[in-house]
Amino acid sequence: MADTIANILSIAGSDPSGGAGIQADLKTFAARGTYGMAALTALTAQNTQGVSGVHLVPPDFVAAQVAAVFADIRVDAVKIGMIASAEIAEAVAAALSPHRAVPIVLDPVMVAKGGASLLAQEAVAALTRQLLPRASVLTPNLPEAAALLREAEAVDRAGMEDQARRLLDLGPKAVLLKGGHLPGSESPDVLATPDRLHWFEGVRVLTRNTHGTGCSLSSAIAAELGKGQALADAVAAAKRFIAGAVRLSDALTVGSGHGPLHHFHQSGN
Repeated sequence: MADTIANILSIAGSDPSGGAGIQADLKTFAARGTYGMAALTALTAQNTQGVSGVHLVPPDFVAAQVAAVFADIRVDAVKIGMIASAEIAEAVAAALSPHRAVPIVLDPVMVAKGGASLLAQEAVAALTRQLLPRASVLTPNLPEAAALLREAEAVDRAGMEDQARRLLDLGPKAVLLKGGHLPGSESPDVLATPDRLHWFEGVRVLTRNTHGTGCSLSSAIAAELGKGQALADAVAAAKRFIAGAVRLSDALTVGSGHGPLHHFHQSGN
């Protein structure tokens, strides 16, 4: 892939305020030097203060979008974000079934930054059964990991390691468990594969501009995998990108709630 621009497909929901979802994914793909594509699973009415409405795309039309992309375009990696329903999870799994060689980054979007639920309870089982076994890497935060495992959130590194290992048992090839919800000044993530654990350290940035952080991190990992990077290198590059996007987010003046990241902080503009 060194001499070819990678093509990355996001399967996720729309955020009209531009900070998360498909919009954040496409910005991330562009910022990481890749060509972004999108298949929408849902429309949301939201801004930096929260989500006020969700309108689901019919599952067969979600599948049709994915099929149309693969029928014409080389896809080097896939990012899956907001799934919203069991039927959409099943449709996405079926649409991706013929393309098992393509890396898949699965970000199990369950709750918006403002607290609104983005994944129906009955859809959690379908996501676990249909999509987790297809994932090259699963990227939950601590509340999402707890929901997938149906237990309390991890509160320390030992708990994170234990939950990451048990998430591997659900079928993904790797798990990046994000520690942003831990108390304290650090924000460490742990990457679990069948043969090792790898910690990625991070310093917590004191800012309200964290809207779309999870979407953007998973998309950056997908972009790096699509460019041919090894998983640990892809995660490291993605985390550096997100750290800069959060650190320099005060350059933006978007909304009065949880503001977005500065996806193009490296562009010099």
